[in-house]
Amino acid sequence: MITDALLAYFHFSAIFLLFAFLTVEAMLLRNPLDAAAMRLIARVDMWYFAAAILAVASGVMRMFWGAKGIDFYTANPMFQIKAGLVIAIGILSFPPTMQFMRWSKKLMANPDFVAPEGERRRVRRMVMIALHIAALLPLVAVLMTRGIGYR
Repeated sequence: MITDALLAYFHFSAIFLLFAFLTVEAMLLRNPLDAAAMRLIARVDMWYFAAAILAVASGVMRMFWGAKGIDFYTANPMFQIKAGLVIAIGILSFPPTMQFMRWSKKLMANPDFVAPEGERRRVRRMVMIALHIAALLPLVAVLMTRGIGYR
């Protein structure tokens, strides 16, 4: 019982961190990016990636060592939807990360570099789509834990 509670706490904490870092990225991308903002967003993106890894890892731990067991999850269509949403978020997060890395490289070569407006808007759009998809995760999780759609 305590193991399940600790795993749930670890999972929820990682998810809250993931949302926080993704929200910070979206907020930073609202305005033109100067050198300081580009350095900050690159660091935030690394922390976002770490939070995503922790969220997925803790979710997998809950599957194997949690109270409900792996059979509950693998047979539940809501779990499959949740896994699909997580994969979609990961795919959507890849291009912004690559763009942040390109900006960092350009910034190192030219301290006066400013992120082009079109690139900034495009990256923000992807971050916002990922954030909106992530907002569906708690709904699907609640449906899953209640056994809705369970075979």
